[in-house]
Amino acid sequence: MKFKVTEKSELMKFLIDNLSKQSKNNIKTLLSKEQVGVNGKIERQFNFILNPGDEVIINWNKNRNDKTPKGIKILFEDNDIIVIEKEEGLLSISTDKKNNERTAYKLLMDYMKSKDKKERIFIVHRLDKDTSGVMIFAKSEKIKTELQENWDTLVLEREYAVIVEGIVKEKKGQIKSYLKDNKAFVTYSVKDDKTGGKLAITNYKVEKVKGKYTYLKASLETGRKNQIRVHMSDIGHPVVGDKKYGAQTNILKRLGLHAYTLKIKHPVTNKEMSFVSPTPKEFSRIIGE
Repeated sequence: MKFKVTEKSELMKFLIDNLSKQSKNNIKTLLSKEQVGVNGKIERQFNFILNPGDEVIINWNKNRNDKTPKGIKILFEDNDIIVIEKEEGLLSISTDKKNNERTAYKLLMDYMKSKDKKERIFIVHRLDKDTSGVMIFAKSEKIKTELQENWDTLVLEREYAVIVEGIVKEKKGQIKSYLKDNKAFVTYSVKDDKTGGKLAITNYKVEKVKGKYTYLKASLETGRKNQIRVHMSDIGHPVVGDKKYGAQTNILKRLGLHAYTLKIKHPVTNKEMSFVSPTPKEFSRIIGE
């Protein structure tokens, strides 16, 4: 299916306008599965700018050329960074010295080395094992350091799709506390940093209420360990499936937390780039479109 662009537009808006029978989630899936091309080149970024005269092609057949291992999917790659989509249940990186443990880092490293033995990747940040979604890796130690040391300025937006227990009454809000670990390495909130806690700020907005559950989007101003999970529990609405932080239900058969959007400023080109991982199908079965 081909479309000619007649006026300047973001790719996502153009697709929504021209694929009226498709849901937003379906369109995001088309982008993530490399089924959208612009002027003969695969395009994954939903905010890619189209100009008059551009040609957009939709490939309705699933991409058969993706040979990445099950558990990860490459969303973007250049000489400096590689952005992937991690499935839930997969560790970001091994927590000990088990070199053969199945992790996102190992799967990606093995895949890259299968193409070029000189390739190396460096982990920049982590997602919890039971959290799915967007992750970024560096292709050199220099870029890794650049991203980590300038994380607050280079990362423009981190948004998570979250399903929590109960009905969240405040339609939007901010949760602020200081987080620290106890002796069992369980993270919890304290009121100030005098006891070693680190500042954590989570903003949230309710998107939909369905039965006894609330679907919301949470954006991070800080990136602490288990931050959203602790903060949701703090306000009396633990993440679905999160027994560790007080959840009583597991309707999704997984943790109701998904790294939905990552918007960054490229550490070399300074270009703003946005990456979206479509809401998991388990979420859609509960909340609908």
